[in-house]
Amino acid sequence: MEPIKKHVETWRPELDHVIQSKVDELTLLGYDEVTHEDVWVCLNQKVWRKNKEVTLHQVVQDILHMSDQLFMSYLTVQAQKDTGDLMENIEALTNGEPEQN
Repeated sequence: MEPIKKHVETWRPELDHVIQSKVDELTLLGYDEVTHEDVWVCLNQKVWRKNKEVTLHQVVQDILHMSDQLFMSYLTVQAQKDTGDLMENIEALTNGEPEQN
């Protein structure tokens, strides 16, 4: 019998305890503000970006084996994107004029 593969989003409702376990682990490692959503988005962008059709046991394994280095990489990219958005907003507010000293 072939294992059932589904889109990762269809498995999400069944994964609250597994995701909470990863949130707890990352919190112990010093990521104080980590949420379920952070873990889920990180996995979607870093682990499942090419193949979102997986088995339940693979999704659980991916969550439990997600390293803190992978999460830090995700946070770094998000921070860079946020900084870029901030700079765009500043330029829009100043009409693209450089700041006067």
